[in-house]
Amino acid sequence: MSTGGSPVRAYDFLLKFLLVGDSDVGKGEILASLQDGAAESPYGHPAGIDYKTTTILLDGRRVKLQLWDTSGQGRFCTIFRSYSRGAQGVILVYDIANRWSFDGIDRWIKEINEHAPGVPKILVGNRLHLAFKRQVPTEQAQAYAERLGVTFFEVSPLCNFNITESFMELARIVLLRHGMDRLWRPSKVLSLQDLCCRAVVSCTPAHLLDRLPLPTALRSHLKSFSMATGLSARMAHGRPCSLATSSGHKRTSLRKAKGTHLPQSPPRRCSRNNCKVS
Repeated sequence: MSTGGSPVRAYDFLLKFLLVGDSDVGKGEILASLQDGAAESPYGHPAGIDYKTTTILLDGRRVKLQLWDTSGQGRFCTIFRSYSRGAQGVILVYDIANRWSFDGIDRWIKEINEHAPGVPKILVGNRLHLAFKRQVPTEQAQAYAERLGVTFFEVSPLCNFNITESFMELARIVLLRHGMDRLWRPSKVLSLQDLCCRAVVSCTPAHLLDRLPLPTALRSHLKSFSMATGLSARMAHGRPCSLATSSGHKRTSLRKAKGTHLPQSPPRRCSRNNCKVS
């Protein structure tokens, strides 16, 4: 990993990533979907190796990625072994419409563990746009990634879906491993439902959520989201409400109630015999 100490450099960090997997899984399609960067290596490279650079913005830092696509054919295994030296990250690619490419990931992991042990890896299921031809279930690939202890993505170069996100996640893992803790910020993308709940809760007092003309299940979700995010403290007057204040007010009310005695009417004698209680 290199850092940009010179002002002429247009990046802060330089990382080398390898894309590995069987042939015809779409590794070249992933590189071709990147619009920026150079497509040729300044050092030159033999046949069977594709190269491209791209620059991503990670928590305000410019990270330049050198992406090397090694051919999946057996005769290029020696080339992979030489190019795996100095790699800081590996992207394991398979085709979700090709079962054999998924089964071949084990062989590539053995190669990586032998020639580049300890290098961070992510698992990528390519060609999500061919989901109607899917041969590898998402749940199975997710379970396999969890067993390996790696992050899993399904991407589509045709739709430009999750391409940059997968590179950013691997870059984040690599920089964290090198002690760049200051770069770490959660980058969770909220769902559309969470975004709508945040918008509603931020401008609606908590005690008015039940009055919204919404289905019961949705109102319940809004209240749960309000309690989970702490936004329920925002009341109609815009002042936060704490449990200590409310409990203190409750105790004061109880003390006032104890100090107030209701006047008792004097007992009246009943002259009737039938009013006498035995």
